Amino acid sequence: MRILITNDDGINAPGLAVLDAIAHEIAGPDGEVWTVAPAFEQSGVAHCISYTHPTMIAQMGPRRFAAEGSPADCVLAGVHDVMADTLPDLVLSGVNRGNNSAENTVYSGTLGGAMEAALQGIPAIALSQYYGPDNATAEDPFEAALVHGADTVRRILSAPTLDETPYKLFYNVNFPPVPAAAVKGVRACPQGRREGTRFSVEPHNAPSGRRFLWVRGGDQRAPTQAGTDAALNLEGYISVTPMRADLTAHDALDALGRAFA
Repeated sequence: MRILITNDDGINAPGLAVLDAIAHEIAGPDGEVWTVAPAFEQSGVAHCISYTHPTMIAQMGPRRFAAEGSPADCVLAGVHDVMADTLPDLVLSGVNRGNNSAENTVYSGTLGGAMEAALQGIPAIALSQYYGPDNATAEDPFEAALVHGADTVRRILSAPTLDETPYKLFYNVNFPPVPAAAVKGVRACPQGRREGTRFSVEPHNAPSGRRFLWVRGGDQRAPTQAGTDAALNLEGYISVTPMRADLTAHDALDALGRAFA
């Protein structure tokens, strides 16, 4: 199996090294793992692409490339340049430092890379490691992802799917904020919503007098609906959410259509 890996934390991020180990276990001794990752951190860029300026790409080692762009740019570079002669069988994105559950999903560059792969017709999985009191200061905060990552990916790839829509599936995996031994299992689930918490900005004045705004995240331990991704993660489960790039609110179409009838 030929696997392309990317992330949004940058090519030197520790989570990418974890993903490389997971990918090599999946690819097997006869497989190949290729890396095309951002040269610098690209957290929060979602599915952004560098449409108005070129992306510089440099080879850092065998099958290892850094691109001055977003995760989606890196997937485009991998598919249409680096691996253009023989396309990857699978794209893995992550392992992100921090969760991409609930509303974080729509901001996530990690998810943006997986989404772009799906739009290119390639199976894709995004992987993120939830941080919390039980693992944030551990010697290896990515232990849950490292220990359970390959098995989770294999189980996703073996699951029967009826993927007949124009927008192909990709998967959002979040590992809980606990040591590997404390992981309770894996659950397929929908995306949740942390009620009462959201991103915001915090203003600061520089010594020069200029005003700057820092983006602040919300409380990552805020409750979500039972059975959704963040709720399960906080209970110690790995969450797996199937997703598509189709943003249509299908449940609202009929009522909207009647308004225009």
